[in-house]
Amino acid sequence: MAAEFLKIHPQNPEPRKIDRAVTTLSKGGIVIYPTDTIYGIGCDIYNKKAVTRLIQALGLKSKNLNLSFICNDLSHISNYVRRINNDVFKMMKHYLPGPFTFILEASNNVPKILDAKKKTVGIRIPNNEIARQIVRELGNPVITTTLKSDDEILTYPTDPEEIRERYQHMADLIIDGGYGHNVPSTIIDCTGNSPEIVRQGLGEINL
Repeated sequence: MAAEFLKIHPQNPEPRKIDRAVTTLSKGGIVIYPTDTIYGIGCDIYNKKAVTRLIQALGLKSKNLNLSFICNDLSHISNYVRRINNDVFKMMKHYLPGPFTFILEASNNVPKILDAKKKTVGIRIPNNEIARQIVRELGNPVITTTLKSDDEILTYPTDPEEIRERYQHMADLIIDGGYGHNVPSTIIDCTGNSPEIVRQGLGEINL
């Protein structure tokens, strides 16, 4: 069955359309949605059937998961990460929302969600009203990964219509929030003695 295609205003998301996306996630659906970098694909972290579907759709195994949590703000993260030192917290507070993924030590709650022994978790708070309002209304983060293309030239699909054509049988809902970027987020590993950039993406950060 082909995914529903829903156009949402990127700056002023229509509440009823946000509710439609939240309802889809709440019922165990998979949603493709815009961020401040590239389009993502995700589901409700607390719906294990949805997480299993997502993993299968991506052709992954639980032990190989490198998924991130899309959060609305920093208040969410205490449930999923161990204690963060003050310097890292200040850095996250300064740069988020923004095009960054912060790798942090996972709390014991994360393996219970994923059925996998994950020692780290990626935290994203994108500067995108659609994504953040969906998470805010859902009441908990969305587990997500980037939507990758098999195109040799364009790694990440940017055109919502192209996304609809290619991925309509992978998701239950595809949100058209305008053209996306083709550069992913910058990843900062905060699990060591000092933060380290492990992938330079769209975001510029001073460590």
